[in-house]
Amino acid sequence: MGVAYLVAAICFILALRGLSSPQTGRRGNLIGIIGMVIAIVTTLFSPNVLSYSWIIAGVLIGGAIGTIIALKVEMTALPQLVAAFHSLVGLAAVFVATATLLFPAAYGIGSVGTIPTATLVEMALGTFIGAITFTGSIIAFAKLQGIISGAPLVFKAQHFLNAILGLLAVVLILWFSVTESYQAYWLLVFLALTLGFLIILPIGGADMPVVVSMLNSYSGWAACGIGFTLNNTLLIITGALVGSSGAILSYIMCKGMNRSFFNVILGGF
Repeated sequence: MGVAYLVAAICFILALRGLSSPQTGRRGNLIGIIGMVIAIVTTLFSPNVLSYSWIIAGVLIGGAIGTIIALKVEMTALPQLVAAFHSLVGLAAVFVATATLLFPAAYGIGSVGTIPTATLVEMALGTFIGAITFTGSIIAFAKLQGIISGAPLVFKAQHFLNAILGLLAVVLILWFSVTESYQAYWLLVFLALTLGFLIILPIGGADMPVVVSMLNSYSGWAACGIGFTLNNTLLIITGALVGSSGAILSYIMCKGMNRSFFNVILGGF
């Protein structure tokens, strides 16, 4: 199983390498697909899988929806499609973290009330980043799709409010990591969802491509954090690849647009 995950990880690295050039982009995409197939098949044959009924149902429903969307979407609508899919990755990270918190024994991380502190930290970070990715990606999709105005939506003292919420998030993460408090966890989820809205709303439509790229990075780090929680090597590697490549791409795009990286990502903070 470990060898198969390693092969899948190598495929993902080669896929990123291929996607760096238009001449090799199609081959890189194919290698990425092969790596994902290997990862999925390996996971399905894991001894930890007790039932395939829900998995098959999820694959059929998700695969059907994805196929329909892929066949109908226009090339010009790909940025907002990517943003919408990023929101689902963030939401999945929150769902997995919540399931792990409520049923830790099913994931081999102890019992309720005895989850290791390090695991709680990983869980909190994955949840926090995932929730921000979810709501932030929804706003990015809405701006790109023209559902809401692409102009920066600003209000008085927004940076002060974001700073206060950021500090409060640190406090909640510490509280949750020390006490395994459900109250702290749900407050953290709510705060992160709110931050996702507040960070992306002040960013103008012209900077949305950078934002989508950075949200891609966020979704990778969220997956990486959950990978540590689940002790899943492939999830850690894949999340780190997506997170780091998305951040680097965002920086390169900002340099090309002569824009400040932190100004764009933090909504002009």
